Amino acid sequence: MARYGIAVGGVSVIVTIVLIFFYLLYEITPLFTPSSTEFEARYSLAGHAKDTTALLYVEEQTEIALRVSRGGKITFFDSRTGKLIKETGVDVPTDTFITGIGRSDPEQRLVAFGLSDGRAILVRHDYQVTYQENRRQIHPEINYPLGKEPIQVDRQGAPLIQLDVETSDDETTLVALTDDGRLIVQGLSRAESLMGDEDEIELEKIGSQIAAGINPAAWLRLDKSQQTLYVIAPDGELSAYDVQDKSETLLLQQLKLSEPGEHITAAEFLTGGISLLVGTNKGQISQWFPVRDKDNAVHLTKIRTFDGHSAAILAIEPEQQRKGFAVAYADGYFGLFYTTSERRILLQQVSPTSVKTLAMAPRANALLLEDAGGELQLYKVDNEHPEISWSSIWGEVWYESYPEPDYTWQSSSADNDFEPKYSLVPLAFGTLKAAFYAMLFAMPLAIMGAVYTAYFMAPRMRNVVKPAIEIMEALPTVILGFLAGLWLAPLIERNLPGVFSMLLILPVGVIAFAWMWGHLPAAVRHRMPEGWQALVLLPVIALLVWGSLAMSPLLEQGLFGGNMPGWLSSHLGLDFDQRNSVVVGVAMGFAVIPTIFSIAEDALFSVPKQLTYGSLALGATPWQTMMRVVLLTASPGIFSAVMMGMGRAVGETMIVLMATGNTPIMDMNIFEGMRTLSANIAVEMPEAEVSSTHYRILFLAAMVLFLFTFIFNTFAELIRQRLRRKYSSL
Repeated sequence: MARYGIAVGGVSVIVTIVLIFFYLLYEITPLFTPSSTEFEARYSLAGHAKDTTALLYVEEQTEIALRVSRGGKITFFDSRTGKLIKETGVDVPTDTFITGIGRSDPEQRLVAFGLSDGRAILVRHDYQVTYQENRRQIHPEINYPLGKEPIQVDRQGAPLIQLDVETSDDETTLVALTDDGRLIVQGLSRAESLMGDEDEIELEKIGSQIAAGINPAAWLRLDKSQQTLYVIAPDGELSAYDVQDKSETLLLQQLKLSEPGEHITAAEFLTGGISLLVGTNKGQISQWFPVRDKDNAVHLTKIRTFDGHSAAILAIEPEQQRKGFAVAYADGYFGLFYTTSERRILLQQVSPTSVKTLAMAPRANALLLEDAGGELQLYKVDNEHPEISWSSIWGEVWYESYPEPDYTWQSSSADNDFEPKYSLVPLAFGTLKAAFYAMLFAMPLAIMGAVYTAYFMAPRMRNVVKPAIEIMEALPTVILGFLAGLWLAPLIERNLPGVFSMLLILPVGVIAFAWMWGHLPAAVRHRMPEGWQALVLLPVIALLVWGSLAMSPLLEQGLFGGNMPGWLSSHLGLDFDQRNSVVVGVAMGFAVIPTIFSIAEDALFSVPKQLTYGSLALGATPWQTMMRVVLLTASPGIFSAVMMGMGRAVGETMIVLMATGNTPIMDMNIFEGMRTLSANIAVEMPEAEVSSTHYRILFLAAMVLFLFTFIFNTFAELIRQRLRRKYSSL
């Protein structure tokens, strides 16, 4: 029964591990599943063949789409059938006509219409959702957030041919380019009538003319914060202006965006308004964003390029909630790209002619395109996890607003424009760092303690010491983490010089005491039975530890000006955190010591006694016998003990979680903390949305930890078997 029970138990363990592996694989696989599109509809809008499209938009539920024509006609229609829902137009004053159209960030849904007399009208399209008999009803409408009365932008009354607009709760900024090449910026703040009449709106205007002689075909791109304006000429010349103060603008930078022989055909902001995407006539796409140099100066810098397609780029459409974008090409193709993962996700031909205009749904799950013939096509997009690639997980990535490429884990933020950072390198580094310092503390104590206990200690004393150490393993790690975070970490910080002086005082003091013990009269030494000498050493060690800590204030005052953490920062450039690697090493070392000690001690104690007696009979000393016979024979078991301890350290969660700052940084500084793979999973899994990229990347972290442990233990077992064969003949 025992034989069959053990066999069933062993097979069950193997089956369980395999099932865990396949479950992790099941959760991870969608991260690397290729993106795809599904054709849903193709149609033409009646009566719009002769009126060029200026803007397409698809609302969040992908039920209603919007088309704005160059002539100012606004059409709402069913995105799947093309059925007309509502059609209206902009209230253009008599004797004027629309000469230019610009839009804000897609999330704001604001459209600016430039008029032939230098005025502009701002329109916002909204979608009200109601429910009747448990059925959703979406009601599109047009609003005039700054009033229906046109806003005077150019006092000279020149036509406005290029516009861009951004708005916030407090202010709206409108920039316009006239047909004679003058660039104008205007800040608008709204004050409603005291009578509450929405039609009577007072505007406070602050504006100025920025420059003259601008190419009328240039793109105007105002960032979302309304602080920086980029003017991009077709030949690639870019001028960046600081427009935070609308009455006094400042030229920040001028540079060339395109290579020789190329010209700019499209330019748009990535969501968030930090990165600028630029497309050329040769199909090249580049990403630019401001980077702060060592002198604290900010320069627009080319970060990465995307090898898209050889045809000219006609339009770029950013996603509203992620750092991806869609591209329309002149040969009828469209492509999907993602900046953080630096990859082209999809390239597909949808028309034999060019794709002129496209719109991405707010959830990035649908794409509406218009070809050169005016035909509209709707595609369902399956692109759930574009953020993930091997380069974004394991390579350095240049994130927005970072001075250089870096390994970073930052999975969430309060800002919707946040760029998720899913590098597993800091977590893997933190895992190895925590295990390294824990093993550095635990291995010498555990192995040397096992050697003494198994070979030199008296049997009666061993019967007390060994169970006492083994019972330490039953102590919950959450208790160790609690003590480490709330008691040990402040203690080490207060006595930092004493803790490090202990590394010198303890070994020197123990050796000095051993020398003194060896020179005592034999009558005194022989009063202590053989194998009980450790009892005499215990008070000596306690006294040395107390002395080291008692000396700590004097050492800190004399050598470090009374503040060793501050001295480390100012003189050595080492940051000091109270919960750091030293605390983790000590706390997790205590958790690992029982595992290593117990297995190593059993291996040493199990060495056949005839080997020991034979060595002693041949004249070897007890120490020589230990080093050259017992230790080599027990080496496979000692190696197994170390590997078991290493596995325990790598997988430890609660101690690392409670005894460190839990910050995913990459620094071998012993005075800073870390975040491990297991601790990261414990902290973030409860907050992760099921089936989201964040959720699945945590499962990927679990798989990395699983594979690391499996591979490490496999190699360890191979080495153990080799040691066993090598020394089995002793």
